[in-house]
Amino acid sequence: MIRVVLGVHRHEDDSAPSTFTRDGFTVTLWTYYQPVTSHTSPVDYAKALERLHAGMRKVDVPSPRFTDRIAEAEDIVANPRLSPELADADRVFLSSRLTSLRRAVEDRGPVEQLLHGEPHPGNVLGTKYGPLFIDLETCCRGPVEFDLAHVPEAVCEHYPNVDQGLLDECRQLVLAMVAAWRWELGDQLPNGRLFGERLLRSLREGPPWPTLDTITRRLDGL
Repeated sequence: MIRVVLGVHRHEDDSAPSTFTRDGFTVTLWTYYQPVTSHTSPVDYAKALERLHAGMRKVDVPSPRFTDRIAEAEDIVANPRLSPELADADRVFLSSRLTSLRRAVEDRGPVEQLLHGEPHPGNVLGTKYGPLFIDLETCCRGPVEFDLAHVPEAVCEHYPNVDQGLLDECRQLVLAMVAAWRWELGDQLPNGRLFGERLLRSLREGPPWPTLDTITRRLDGL
């Protein structure tokens, strides 16, 4: 299942998957898949993510929890040296939202499993084998709704057994986390500050909570 959805890495003679060290760097090699389309239908996207989650439930490896990623965002917001351009009022607001949303999600006691961490459209390749997910460096343990909070709304409509209340809280959480990263010193995302401002505005405006791709489209339309 993981092979189909993720691909596998190989080294020369197709030896067992492994890591390699070169010039002080740890390297993994992955099979290359040629993208054949830039668009993945919501149905195919949802099915691929469901297969990915099913496969990852069988993987037993040490991994951080999704709360570790929240803590990273909280550190950025709490330290003016890491986010010097974040206004004081926004700092207080964002810190409060990160803390309260983390507590709200954990208080639900959702079932947790290994997740992709950021399965947004930029991490999906449309190949002749169907959608494949890349950039697994953000893998963490958490509820599947945390992954779903990164994907377009239409994809969630085709994913089975979604807890809508939990998804809404995870969407807010993702908006707050990404907002923190956009204010981090040295952030190089094009229009990152503008994106961060729009994320803060969305959090203040309240529901319905927009997905990241919706906010991106709004910015592209400016």
